[in-house]
Amino acid sequence: MVDDLLLNLNRRFDHTALHQEIDEAAIRKLCDEARACRFCTVAINPVWTRLVSGLLQESEVKVLSVSGFPLGAATTDIKVAEAIQGVSDGAHEIDMVANIGWLVSEEFSKAEKEIRNVREALPYNVILKVIIEAGKLSSQQQIEATRAVINGGAQFVKTCTGFFGGATVEQVKQLFQAANGNIEVKASGGIRTLDDCQKLLQAGASRLGSSASVTIMREFTARSNAR
Repeated sequence: MVDDLLLNLNRRFDHTALHQEIDEAAIRKLCDEARACRFCTVAINPVWTRLVSGLLQESEVKVLSVSGFPLGAATTDIKVAEAIQGVSDGAHEIDMVANIGWLVSEEFSKAEKEIRNVREALPYNVILKVIIEAGKLSSQQQIEATRAVINGGAQFVKTCTGFFGGATVEQVKQLFQAANGNIEVKASGGIRTLDDCQKLLQAGASRLGSSASVTIMREFTARSNAR
């Protein structure tokens, strides 16, 4: 049986291909899959944004590009420029990586200022999500990082890049509570099964980043048909 929380699950997914070895054939396949499944977005590295924008032009699937990915260690002006270029190339959403060094050093005001600089450089209707690499932060640091994301004007706090560990239920619960309804939570990294999705959505996530989205939707369909 499928939980009501999983209804319209496809519209929760940022269908993702962010590894460095991704080539054009893989990008085209990603877009075909996203159209077929009617995913929310396709998440790709900046070099592919213009191509993906063209491929999805007649689709309801939106384009998601990244900034400062995956380390978050670029300078602020580079992150701003990368985000602006992403929008110029057709991105509807930007996932930026916060300066993780500042977060672990508890220099939250610096992180907040950087987020605000990126947010203010983007059109109002472009969604900004901020990755805080929650697995590298203590519980209290996750709370303070989420506050920095809120104060910086972003729309989502995102658990992690998936390059250094995946999202956990505990992290999502922590971020959801810290967000206090002011912003939304995206879980990303290691989401492989329908049960993973259900647990993370129950914990408070409203968006899911996964490269296994198609496999999960097949599982969803099989479970739905067994009702």
